[in-house]
Amino acid sequence: MKFFFNYFIIIILIFSFNSVSAENKIAYLDMQRVLNQSKVGISVNKKLTKMHKENIDNFKKIEIQLKKQEQDIISKKNILEKAELEKKLNELRKKSNDYRVERKKKIDSLSKKRIDVTNNILKQLQPILTEYSDSESISLIVDKKSIVIGKTELDITDKIIELLNTKIKSIDLN
Repeated sequence: MKFFFNYFIIIILIFSFNSVSAENKIAYLDMQRVLNQSKVGISVNKKLTKMHKENIDNFKKIEIQLKKQEQDIISKKNILEKAELEKKLNELRKKSNDYRVERKKKIDSLSKKRIDVTNNILKQLQPILTEYSDSESISLIVDKKSIVIGKTELDITDKIIELLNTKIKSIDLN
């Protein structure tokens, strides 16, 4: 009799824990898709891509000028005095080093802008997620990257993209 009583208590406890965990609603969100497919994400990506393309075009122009100067110095190698040749080579090296420093600075600046803008979008997305989770009684929202497998009904990405599109139109890159 005591065995059945203990068994009965254990079964009741198991079912009561299951009902408690069933009340917690979980959803997942593909953050990368939100950042890439929302209007603000598309806008920011276009602006950053345009800035990157402009930088590359400027870099190519400067590289062409430096190569032209190098070829000019090489062609005048036999005509110029040794001191004059060294002077021109040093100037070319300085310009080349300045170009590398400037190129690295612009690339780093663009990378920093990309990170800052992404963080800004995520910061503005936080209250939207909070409001959505409250209205839908969701206890936990997980990034899709962290999930091995999940039901597609738990994916709230499209709904969050719609909310983000209505709340945030654009972000300034400056």
